[in-house]
Amino acid sequence: MGIDIKNVKEAEAMRVVGLMAAETLLAVGNALRPGMTTDEINTLVHEDTIRRGARPAPLNYRGFPKSVCTSINDVVCHGIPGAEVIQNGDIINVDVTSIYQGFYGDTSATFYIGTPSPEARHVTEVARRALELGIAEVREGAFLGDIGAAIQQFVESKGCSVVRDFVGHGIGRRFHEEPQVKHYGKRGSGERLRAGMTFTIEPMVNLGSYAVTIDPTDKWTVRTVDGSLSAQFEHTLLVTKKGHEVLTSRPAALNNSETAAALYLMA
Repeated sequence: MGIDIKNVKEAEAMRVVGLMAAETLLAVGNALRPGMTTDEINTLVHEDTIRRGARPAPLNYRGFPKSVCTSINDVVCHGIPGAEVIQNGDIINVDVTSIYQGFYGDTSATFYIGTPSPEARHVTEVARRALELGIAEVREGAFLGDIGAAIQQFVESKGCSVVRDFVGHGIGRRFHEEPQVKHYGKRGSGERLRAGMTFTIEPMVNLGSYAVTIDPTDKWTVRTVDGSLSAQFEHTLLVTKKGHEVLTSRPAALNNSETAAALYLMA
């Protein structure tokens, strides 16, 4: 299928669901604490999503058994919530996707649990900045490759690596649409961006090698091959005539993530 260009009404519907997903992620940030299980995070996300009149997209998607992905330390993405307890010093990515009136909003962030190590802070803040730099490339007439090139250049300049096996994606009436949005590549390559395109940018940044492996038992959990830490941030974007709009922009700072980063910068 080709790339779906959203009209004004569809863009507004995605704006609504994007805010819902963003506010659920804010609720996660407010609740996170050492000693919490990832199943408790799942319950929070599920109940908050339903309370807003939306549905959690991950639940039963291609057999995924939970309402959110929780990826701790060396887990790159698609971690399945369960009895695991988050500990002081952990970093955890929480990936929220909501469905409302037939449209999807997808966003994630990496959070600090307690006091992180310098290495955890480094990979997390590199990933945060990588997303910002990728978003800055989004405008009508630019190329998809411009996004990946900006991210890759920055991440590698900081001694980290960009995961190749998982990429951003078009989103709208379907969870995953065209185009694929690679977080590496060359400027001037790939599809030209057009107003009305909607897609995610979600760089997965590893402290070590970009090589990953999928858990052979659960068939979902993705880990770094070398056991190094991994961090990720994600937003859903709309390409506009004037540039872009972040559809999952948050109305407040994200506790245990943005607030913690600000404290480190002041220290």
